[in-house]
Amino acid sequence: MPNVIIRFYEELNDFLPENSRKTDVEVPLKGKRSIKDMIEALGVPHTEIDLILVNNRSVDFNYILQDNDRVSVYPVFELLNITNITRLRKIPLRRNTFIADINLGNIVKYMRVLGLDVYHDVSLSNREIIEISNQKNRIILTQNKKLLKFKDVSHGMFIRQGTTTKQIRRIIEYLDIQKDIKPFSRCLRCNSLLIAVQKNNVLDRIPPKTKECCHEYGQCPSCDKIYWKGTHFMNMEKIVRQILDQPHGCINNMAKCK
Repeated sequence: MPNVIIRFYEELNDFLPENSRKTDVEVPLKGKRSIKDMIEALGVPHTEIDLILVNNRSVDFNYILQDNDRVSVYPVFELLNITNITRLRKIPLRRNTFIADINLGNIVKYMRVLGLDVYHDVSLSNREIIEISNQKNRIILTQNKKLLKFKDVSHGMFIRQGTTTKQIRRIIEYLDIQKDIKPFSRCLRCNSLLIAVQKNNVLDRIPPKTKECCHEYGQCPSCDKIYWKGTHFMNMEKIVRQILDQPHGCINNMAKCK
């Protein structure tokens, strides 16, 4: 029977069973089959791939496999000194905004704490997430490999297991979006940007003890939620420092609400 030899590199091995990681794998070739179909059948979403070499020649996802092809599959971080390559990742979005699936509530919360634009609606189906992603140019964040395998997903990122801190740090480093971070500038409830508001204009909505010690306030123009440097600020600031790997005292924007 015809077959191909395939090998995945670096973090792409996370998607494979133990016996297929960091080694050549022989895969039977049944009929006419694109390289994208075979790769995703083995468990690796196309959004995680930056480069495919077949017999040392770069190809795109539409390449039809041939008997005895030797395939090498690389992630975005893999650096190669080769010429005339076919890069498979789309050109980065000019403005990095996100849409997260149902299981990423904690990541959504702290990405919004960092000031990143993350749309999140637990009622959305996979198809609706993809449609919003394409219409609004939002990068899909998910732990659902099947979601990233849909052909019309152009920008997506698989969120690996780990602490919330490590997961968000990887997103920031992977997409190189440090410049977009503006801690405590966005509403945690509805994702809108906060605006500064005078203390006198919200006095009737502030607890008595807060009036005595807090003098800077923010307000969400969409859902009307009021924010100030309340009792939870220190805990949230600590997590933000861990994500950004910054020492104490480097974060000075609007703080968490009560």
